[in-house]
Amino acid sequence: MTDFSFPTNLQYKALSKQMFTHGDYSIVPIRMMDRMQIMKWRNEQLYHLRQNNPLTAAQQDDYFKQIVLPQFDEQTPPQLLFSYLENGVCIGYGGLVHINWQDKNAEISFLMDTSLEKENFCTHWSMFLSLIQKVAFLDIKLHKIFTYAYDLRPKLYESLIESGFIEDARLKDHCFIENEFRDVVIYYKICN
Repeated sequence: MTDFSFPTNLQYKALSKQMFTHGDYSIVPIRMMDRMQIMKWRNEQLYHLRQNNPLTAAQQDDYFKQIVLPQFDEQTPPQLLFSYLENGVCIGYGGLVHINWQDKNAEISFLMDTSLEKENFCTHWSMFLSLIQKVAFLDIKLHKIFTYAYDLRPKLYESLIESGFIEDARLKDHCFIENEFRDVVIYYKICN
């Protein structure tokens, strides 16, 4: 890790509200203290991420210092990342990425604690979808949000459908994962 001291309790200038809550769950602007746990989860779940190699602590620190930190001060950042908390404890992270401020759309990104995935994926994915829609539709007034996912995890789509998302496209044999071609599936939801 670098000698750089990361600030705490950062707020996004792009948001009018910084915390979105439902019961015991909340999302807050990504906390620097969660970055190494996030790196661990990313490295454990490479199979479904657009990341080819495991991250090092130095790479994670550099990414947060050079990419994430400056975006807190931007009025229209390319992404808004959040720590996903259960009773104040980080159990995942995600956000709105590839934000197109002109066309008012963004991709949803989400990753949770690897140890919770098998038994609790649908619960946490559905909760995160509920919270991130508040950010997207109520705070920054996007028109459309969508997911772009390798067709590897069937539970991903169940929660999307239950949350009102619609399949938009299936890109056949679009990516090569673990020695076989897989589809990419895109789901979307438009603000009502």
